[in-house]
Amino acid sequence: MDNTVIKEPAIHKGVAYALLAAALFGASTPFSKALVGHVAPVALAGLLYLGSGIGLLACYIVRAVAQRGGRDKPVALTAPDLPWLGGAIAAGGVAGPVLLMSGLTLTPASAASLLLNMEGVLTAMLAWFVFKENFDRRIFIGMLLIVVAGALLSWEQIPVLGVPWGALAIIGACLCWAIDNNLTRKVSASDPLQIAGIKGLVAGSVNLSIALAMGFLLPDTRTVLTAGLVGFCGYGLSLVMFVLALRHLGTARTGAYFSAAPFVGAAISLGMLGDAPGPLFWIAAALMGGGIWLHLTETHEHEHDHLSMEHLHEHSHDTHHQHDHDFDWDGKAPHAHRHRHVPIRHAHPHYPDIHHRHDHRT
Repeated sequence: MDNTVIKEPAIHKGVAYALLAAALFGASTPFSKALVGHVAPVALAGLLYLGSGIGLLACYIVRAVAQRGGRDKPVALTAPDLPWLGGAIAAGGVAGPVLLMSGLTLTPASAASLLLNMEGVLTAMLAWFVFKENFDRRIFIGMLLIVVAGALLSWEQIPVLGVPWGALAIIGACLCWAIDNNLTRKVSASDPLQIAGIKGLVAGSVNLSIALAMGFLLPDTRTVLTAGLVGFCGYGLSLVMFVLALRHLGTARTGAYFSAAPFVGAAISLGMLGDAPGPLFWIAAALMGGGIWLHLTETHEHEHDHLSMEHLHEHSHDTHHQHDHDFDWDGKAPHAHRHRHVPIRHAHPHYPDIHHRHDHRT
């Protein structure tokens, strides 16, 4: 056994990743809204994701050059990962952005930003009831507050539009991204830069091809570059942070922290686009804030079992990683190799990360 000082991993690292992902994505919404009038929704979705993919591809190449000859490299995607990633791209990379851009043409950016909180709710519902992640009363009440807030924002459009098609399109986008999030969790131990880069290139190419086939023309060069930059930050870098958060927090809780994104977008849109929200907006904002607070203040600790398992991911040595190496290692730097976990039973604060996906009887 390595003579390594064992310490518990910082679970708040996942929270930081999730909130950074939320800030990047939330800021992209009002900027996307500003571009909607200049580009057809499906073409804009393509430009956003293609900008994300090209930017991340450049980052991937730079990193590969910097790490040439080194042993500790990120874990690449494998063949079993591809169906999960393909489903995530189809739902979140193709259908979701088109629905969002369509919804933005009918919805004020501030209200649209808050409606995006539904992504966290739908992500959690799928994680709980389809993928069997645990939840408790506090988490459920927080999600309920966010659902009520989303309903209020949809209701606010009914007197103006009859059927709130804009809100429904945005909620549809959130459902697509909820499916995407749960499928992406299946590959979250792999290289997040590779995952996000492939998603951006494929989704961007598909959406842009659809737009051109429908007869839409590309906008001027300045608009194309602006959309690419917004996509790189709000879709590319945000997704990299989101995948890292999935490793530490699980799908439902990452989605809950990601619910902070709409508040970033709403704050920017109020100042940048001059939106004048009504009373229901502020009531919805308060409800959503309460729901997010319930998630942020959650604690989850109990005695639990770790079964024997073998997998491959980047890690440092902590209470969950105590194993020998058949290669030289300095005992400090994170490293990636296939390793086996021995059965262990203990208690500590944790989330349903890649090592804590166990059943709960209470």
